[in-house]
Amino acid sequence: MSKSFNSVKNLSVKELDSRMVDLKKELMKLQSQVATRTLPEKPGRIKQIKRTIARIITVKNQKEVSQKG
Repeated sequence: MSKSFNSVKNLSVKELDSRMVDLKKELMKLQSQVATRTLPEKPGRIKQIKRTIARIITVKNQKEVSQKG
């Protein structure tokens, strides 16, 4: 497992939700920069944010399944 997955795995559901909101805002900002043909400072950050959002969704789903079962 990667270091970022372990850091996400240890967060509570509320923390995961707030982190996902922040990441989605940042992603929207970066994508609007790309759409207006302005180069973002860190173009690789878009890919990194998308992966982190996917990790958060995965962890939330795992926590929901473990609470039901």
